[in-house]
Amino acid sequence: MELTDADLIARVLGDDDQHAFGELVRRHQSSVRGLLRQLTRTDIALADDLAQETFLRAYKNIRSFRGEAQFSTWLYRIAYNCFREDARRRKELVGVDDAQLQAEHDPQTVDPGLRHDLMHALSLLPLHERTAIVLCCQNGLSHDEAARVLDIPLGTVKTNVLRGREKLKRTLAAWAPN
Repeated sequence: MELTDADLIARVLGDDDQHAFGELVRRHQSSVRGLLRQLTRTDIALADDLAQETFLRAYKNIRSFRGEAQFSTWLYRIAYNCFREDARRRKELVGVDDAQLQAEHDPQTVDPGLRHDLMHALSLLPLHERTAIVLCCQNGLSHDEAARVLDIPLGTVKTNVLRGREKLKRTLAAWAPN
């Protein structure tokens, strides 16, 4: 019988069972790395570094996990915070102005080999929309769970998902062959 995340967390908390935490990492590392790869616009090395930092922080702070949300939701929140802190450290703009986005990523100038690449189209979205879509559509979180991860109102998550999907449709349609 496979142990649940709650069982594994209980073992980590009760016995400082590093093998149990290792199993939690194994279960969730792919989705955490996937989220971070989307947030970093597919910078694999940076995403992997941030994922490692995420799991280090999760291990150090596992006693603060209250079980009010799924363990994965808690991990995504830590990952998102790691991403934001790294962006601040680098003094990068967290989020992109729509007008600037259009000027920098005109579909006419994109490599034709990438025209149908959903991941590339997703990377063109402003951070707040890209993050909401990745959490809800790719990682399967409910809008409420995504709101917890991002620490924003539920309505804002819904709006970001809706707007992001509309922009993805327009972008992919613009790249479609005539």
